[in-house]
Amino acid sequence: MCQHEPQCPTADSPDREAALIVAHHPEQGWSLLCNGVLLFEDTGEILPDGQIIAPHRPLASAGAATVV
Repeated sequence: MCQHEPQCPTADSPDREAALIVAHHPEQGWSLLCNGVLLFEDTGEILPDGQIIAPHRPLASAGAATVV
């Protein structure tokens, strides 16, 4: 699928989110990557084979303030 040099990571590689964006729709909250991954702004993903990757935002650091 990818025509870039060097080629973008494949959809099944751990660094798949590093692929280049080929379609970006921030008003809808998603981007299509060169490797066929549909990436959502909440960090969830749908892979080309239909597999769903749950959102994986980083957790707040231990030193972060907690709002009560």
